[in-house]
Amino acid sequence: MSDKTTQKIGIVGVGRMGANMARRLADQGFEVAAVYDVRRESATELAKELKCHAAAKLAEVTARADFILTVVTDDQAMRDIFNAPGDNLLIGATGRTFINFATVSPQVHLEIEAAAHRAGAAAIEACMASSITQARQGTLYLILAGDSAVVEKTTPILEALSIARRYVGVTARAAQVKALVNMVMNINTAGLAEGLAIGDALGLDLNVLREIFSQTGANSRVLETDGADMKNREHDCYFSSAHAAKDSGIAVSLAKETGVRVPLAEATLAQYRLMIEKGLGELDKSGVAELTFKGRGKK
Repeated sequence: MSDKTTQKIGIVGVGRMGANMARRLADQGFEVAAVYDVRRESATELAKELKCHAAAKLAEVTARADFILTVVTDDQAMRDIFNAPGDNLLIGATGRTFINFATVSPQVHLEIEAAAHRAGAAAIEACMASSITQARQGTLYLILAGDSAVVEKTTPILEALSIARRYVGVTARAAQVKALVNMVMNINTAGLAEGLAIGDALGLDLNVLREIFSQTGANSRVLETDGADMKNREHDCYFSSAHAAKDSGIAVSLAKETGVRVPLAEATLAQYRLMIEKGLGELDKSGVAELTFKGRGKK
């Protein structure tokens, strides 16, 4: 098991989630040795705040850290940081452990695990079913997969970041579970947006409607997190509509692979892809209400 007083941590991808994870670990006494981001200024600003190294190259992170946390956007970004010619995280990676937090396709996690093994390193999945606030507070819910011994070795780091963790098996299982979690969440979000939009068009009091939803079978977690935002058109981003489209897309692909019909997931995916087309992809997922309420649209 790792010791936070001696093990050094590197973080690749210090956007909203990654930066708050870095702050949390530093608060908990871990040594954040290096940070990296494709947006150089993001890494530089965070490094100054945490008094650590702002790596200009990925290989610098590997050279300075024992455990490297990756928090990137999609399949291509994940492949790039591990496999790009000339500079990648697997240069000099012998003995390193990679903890991959991003929601990417299951196949990509399998590819990265195999590449890490060839480089003498280890890699596990730690998919996050939480948002920016939980990253800063250390209250993430983590879905873990990979070699159980490697997962055990990372326990102190994962405990500092999370309130709960669930190990689901071999590599790729966490990505599968996370895709399904987000698929169901996105369906609920799109359904709530339609229900509130119809209520608004009928002239119903949406505060009353939301209260009734909360006491009946229409209740859901997204009613609590997104209901008021949909009514008030407040879509500050905690989980972007672009990410909702990506994750629903992964789930729909899994459905096709297994021969399962998912008309609701496909319809929801179409809505979030439409948001991207309309330039609304960086709104929070609650922004799907901009497609359903009468008289709304791109500001």
